[in-house]
Formats: sequence, structure tokens, C-alpha cells
Amino acid sequence: MELGYFTMPLHPPGSDVTKTLEDDLEQIVTLDELGYKEAWIGEHFTFVWENIPCPDLFIAQALGKTKNIILGTGVTCMPNHDPMMIAHRIAQLDHMAKGRFYWGIGSSSTPGDYEMFGFDQEAVDRRVYTKETLDIILKVWEDPKPGRYKSEHWDFTIPEPVDEVGLKFHLTPYTKPHPQIAVAGVSPRSDTLIMAGERGWIPMSINLIPSVMVRTHWEAVEEGAANVGRTADRSLWRIAREIYVADTTEQARKEALEGTMGRDFKDYWLKLMPWSKSLDRMKLDPDMADADVTPEYLMDTLWIVGSPDDVAAQIRELYADVGGFGVLLAMGHEWDPKDKWLKSLTLLAEEVLPQLSDLD
Repeated sequence: MELGYFTMPLHPPGSDVTKTLEDDLEQIVTLDELGYKEAWIGEHFTFVWENIPCPDLFIAQALGKTKNIILGTGVTCMPNHDPMMIAHRIAQLDHMAKGRFYWGIGSSSTPGDYEMFGFDQEAVDRRVYTKETLDIILKVWEDPKPGRYKSEHWDFTIPEPVDEVGLKFHLTPYTKPHPQIAVAGVSPRSDTLIMAGERGWIPMSINLIPSVMVRTHWEAVEEGAANVGRTADRSLWRIAREIYVADTTEQARKEALEGTMGRDFKDYWLKLMPWSKSLDRMKLDPDMADADVTPEYLMDTLWIVGSPDDVAAQIRELYADVGGFGVLLAMGHEWDPKDKWLKSLTLLAEEVLPQLSDLD
């Protein structure tokens, strides 16, 4: 098992964006120094809490300040983008990263983002849109033939080359045939994870669902792989979780509830999820009352919180529950107080992960 990081990020409304960008960048630099394998950066335009609309720009800056950590978009929300614009931005970023980049893509976004970019989520199937848009980008990267490319979703033209002045489509990725692609799954037996299985891409399971639902994600990956005669590779599977480690479990639970992790759930997730009619995803029992979904309940069912030994045991239990996976992604929060969060992530890397070295 390897260790990574996934950050939305999460900053309360009214935060100084200049400072939060600097703080988020400092997190990535620190994780690189601690030996974390990878870090994924979210994309949102209209959710104030998740205040990075351009993860590719953030990643470009982070590349110059880190040495080994692989950086990924988490994810590029395809309905927000013109295919030719994102094809060029991602190809350029891959060159800047010299392959130290994963391209996470997804079909989901926010109602505000859809409205901003004129995407009618009632009339257009965003999963179909995402698949068609991704397919055309991959096709153009492989063979950028001049001509008009048109669908009900987009319309662009690759011009005929003019060699004497150097006019042509020319930018394809550094990594051939393209950067490693990842897709995130939310719903049970997610269609996007079926596609990941079919194409051998990285499947990712989000942090807000219990392991009983996460298991269905791997079933979807295996179904997709079987559709095309592949064997699904569990080492590609990423699972994200809320994780906090302290010297003792009592201390960890107190700091998680009273600190930024508890704040982010109380003030953001537990308001957003009912509004988006998705709170049931967090429930072990679908019949439980919404009011019973509290930070305390989540700490006992979804979060991984405790001493290094207890956290290692909880991760081992998750591993057994889902049948195994390759990379554990610790979710990002503001490191406040910084010393305690830094200690948590250091303990995770240096005292917890070595206890799990047999999980291969």
C-alpha cells in the first residue's frame, strides 16, 4: 500500500484566497518531503469552500517547488471545459511535469458551475458528455487530422497546416500516448468506474461513503475489465478517507472533532449533503434519521482517527472490507494548528504505513 493526499481544498467563506493558495502549496511541498506518493487537487468554480477553480495552474506552480510527488487534477470536471482548450492545457502541463502528472477526469460538477458554463444538466447526460469529450481529446492527441469536429456538445476545427509559417496543431502530451488517467466514483456500481475497468485507468473512491458502498466500486471496475477481457488491477485503486493521527486515540478523537476536520463537516459537508440530496450516501443504515448523521457518527463509521496503532488497525480493516487497494488518499484540511496536523501526517507516513507493509 502507498500513501497519497486529496485536497478539495476546504476553506471557509471569507478566507483570504491569496493566503489559502500559499498554505495549500506549502502542504504539497511538505508532503513531498515526507515521501507521499501523490497529491490530487480539486476543481470548483462556484463552491466558495472549495476555492481552486484551476488545479492545473496550482499544479504548475507546485511542480517547481517539489521533487518527487506526483500531482493530479482531482478532477477536471469535463462539462466545464471546451475540449480543445483542455487538450492543450493538459498536454502543456504534462510537458512541464515531465510525466510527474496524473489526469483525473470526471463528469460531476456543481449546479452553479453548470449554470456558469451554460451546461443544461436536465437536457444533457453529463456522463455521455464526459465520455465523448474525453474520446475526442484522446483521438486528437493520437492523430490530429485537420478538419471540423462537431457534436451536439462542441464544435471546433483543426486547421490545415501551413508549413512555411509553422501553422498547425502541434501540442500533444509528454507522456505517450497520454498521461495516466483517473476517474472518480461516487454512486454504487458507478458507470465511470466501469469505464475505468474497461480502459485500465485509475479508479478512485471518494471519502464520503462507507466501505459497503466502496465495495461496489470495485465490482464496477471488474465488470468493466471483464467487458473487454481485461484483468482488473487492484494496485491502481485509490480510496480516499478522512484521517487524523495523534499520540493517543483519546487525543486524536478530541482534536478531530474540535478542530478543522470537525468544523469542515459541521459547517460544510453536513449542510451541503442534505441540500444536494446526497446525505444518504453517508449512512450505514438508509433508514436512520438525517439528524443522526453527526460528526461523532462519522468519526465512528467513516473517519479513520486514533493513535498510530489504532489507525493502522482501522486501515487494515478497510483493506479487508473492500478486498484490497493500492493507494490510501488522506483528505486535505487546513493545517490549523499546523504543528498537530503536521504531526498527524508525519505519524501516518512514518509510524502507520510501515505497519501495513504486508498489504500488497
